[in-house]
Amino acid sequence: MSDHSTPLQQSYGTAYEHLLEKVRYDGAYPTRQKAEEAVHLVLSGLGRQLTGDERVELAARLPVEAACILTAQIPDPQPLGGWAFVKDLAARTGASLATTRWDTGAVFSAVAAHAGPDLLTRILRQLPSGYALLFGRAELTQAA
Repeated sequence: MSDHSTPLQQSYGTAYEHLLEKVRYDGAYPTRQKAEEAVHLVLSGLGRQLTGDERVELAARLPVEAACILTAQIPDPQPLGGWAFVKDLAARTGASLATTRWDTGAVFSAVAAHAGPDLLTRILRQLPSGYALLFGRAELTQAA
């Protein structure tokens, strides 16, 4: 039996709640709302960059709520490099580059945990340079 006297709040699945808590912890956000704002910002941005099988597979591994944020975006025909990605997110919110870089790292840490190492490697191969560091990895370079 449910308690109908509690105030209405957004109800999320357990997996998404765990993702938000990981982001809140990793990003040292004072509230869950701040963590959720970072998740929306960064996953929306990633959804504009990621295409193909990697996009579909990542969406399948993320909690439903996070997957919906990612896949609601139409990929840009010209993906941004890692630093340009952070600058674009900062411009969209009016936040500083340092804050936006922090948000990106906190969210990408949680995304990497859901993706796993193999999918993350494939994602990084698809994206332009500069994303590996945002995901907490050394930048991958190809020999000439």
